[in-house]
Amino acid sequence: MKPTLLLLAAGMGSRYGGLKQLDGLGPNGETIMDYSIYDAIKAGFGKIVFVIRKDFEQDFREKVLSKYEGHIPAEVCFQSLEDLPEGFSVPEGRQKPWGTNHAVLMAKDIIKEPFCVINCDDFYNRDAFMVVGKFLADLPEGSANKYAMVGFRIGNTLSDNGTVARGVCSKDAEGNLATIVERTEIMRVDGTVCYKDEQGEWQPVGGDNTPVSMNMWGFTPDYFEHSEEYFKEFLSDPKNIENLKAEFFIPLMMDKLIKEGTATCKVLDTTSKWFGVTYSADRPGTVARIQQLIDEGVYPEKLF
Repeated sequence: MKPTLLLLAAGMGSRYGGLKQLDGLGPNGETIMDYSIYDAIKAGFGKIVFVIRKDFEQDFREKVLSKYEGHIPAEVCFQSLEDLPEGFSVPEGRQKPWGTNHAVLMAKDIIKEPFCVINCDDFYNRDAFMVVGKFLADLPEGSANKYAMVGFRIGNTLSDNGTVARGVCSKDAEGNLATIVERTEIMRVDGTVCYKDEQGEWQPVGGDNTPVSMNMWGFTPDYFEHSEEYFKEFLSDPKNIENLKAEFFIPLMMDKLIKEGTATCKVLDTTSKWFGVTYSADRPGTVARIQQLIDEGVYPEKLF
């Protein structure tokens, strides 16, 4: 069974501003996710599913979904603050979405096959889709609790225009994910990749090839069941109700499953160089790099 690509498109870029998922960066108005979908098709994915907000469904269908007709089957589902398990309600004053793993949960009734999760505003590059696509396609039928994360080399994921947030990872002897620590401020300092610690001091990360999470995961459908159960625990914790910005992140779920011994998560190495639009100043460089890939023959001038 061909794997499915699940694209998280419900967020708005707080640092970039506006609906950057719909920002045309290619020569014919192609968005970053157009390139992701083109790469996914090349890597053998058979279907795409978008998680979006209901309030921009029409815009999304007209500007985005229509262009994939005849290329790959596409579906949408919706992330809503009110979409909670039975017995739970939105805390008074809460406006922030519930986070990436809540977004993943929205696809539980649509996806019945191995799937890859990505952000819509990150340019992952083709090798990343190839390695996760192969991992998912090679899973024996009925596989459960054997997941994967594409581990980008940190030196390939930096912005020239400021710090970036990355999940810095460590692996066990089998190459499975052991720990993932969110570092909110990472940049190159005097030639060395560093993160800012709690005291505001810059600390070396451990080399350019240290694996980091770019929110590119490979799962089987049993992941939805784990997520449903843990989301109830998350919502039952008074700290997460009192903190109106607490989020149910994918790494939070994975950390729990790994620590319990419920699941393993293979860290897949990739040579891909990430780029994106974390800051509006990143945009011209991203446009130029896409054009360079077109000039090199990696992508056609017009994708779809």
